[in-house]
Amino acid sequence: MGPGLPALAILLFLALLLLFNMIKILKEYERGVVFRLGRLIGSKGPGLIILIPIIDKMVRVDLRVITYDVPAQDIITKDNVSVKVNAVLYFQIVDSDNAVVQVANFFEATSQIAQTTLRSVLGQVELDDLLTNRDEINAKLQSIIDEQTEPWGVKVSVVEVKNVDLPIEMQRAMARQAEAERERRAKVIHADGEFQASKRLAEAATEIGTAPGAMQLRFLQTLNEVSAEKNSTLIFPVPIDLLQIAGEYMKANTPKRDDSGPAQVTG
Repeated sequence: MGPGLPALAILLFLALLLLFNMIKILKEYERGVVFRLGRLIGSKGPGLIILIPIIDKMVRVDLRVITYDVPAQDIITKDNVSVKVNAVLYFQIVDSDNAVVQVANFFEATSQIAQTTLRSVLGQVELDDLLTNRDEINAKLQSIIDEQTEPWGVKVSVVEVKNVDLPIEMQRAMARQAEAERERRAKVIHADGEFQASKRLAEAATEIGTAPGAMQLRFLQTLNEVSAEKNSTLIFPVPIDLLQIAGEYMKANTPKRDDSGPAQVTG
């Protein structure tokens, strides 16, 4: 019985090894691409999968979304400005068979397509469009890259331009431009305020002109406001209209003199 124990242990070990190679368990987000004698027989999973030892070979494929940070690319825009631009790419495998059979390394292939497309597309736009029309550029990048990766069973869902690094000289020029734009807006706002104030003053002058006494009341109100400052000396002009009104008042209240003299008697 002694010599039979090692043989039994060996058989048990081989049985466990065979069982391990036969049974595979795939998670919910995984698929197994099975080849039988080198020929593709399709994808299986998730769950428990039984393979024929030695004959079947399986390649695991992850179906979750992959985030890829595209390295910064040196780009010359359409208006001859040199910038560094990087982006982020979100993609996932939608056809596991093609992802294994049609391309040797789908991740490397997708990353290279993303880099070349980024340089090609951004080289056709001007700097202002690159800084302001991000949504249109992102949509165009996503469409082009997704079209290239579709035969590999890879779906590119989102492409986002992250950072645009400008040369120091361009940053200074843009800062001067922004400052000039702010000054222009301030002058326009000030001019609009002056225009609106002049219209209001014209309307007020017209309204005051319809009532002669309104000007005198306004004048007296202004004197009251000025006197509140407690100045030691106050000099103010007297309107001619006010003097005319005072003169007419004094003339109306002065008694008339009788210059006829005593009556002469003749005989």
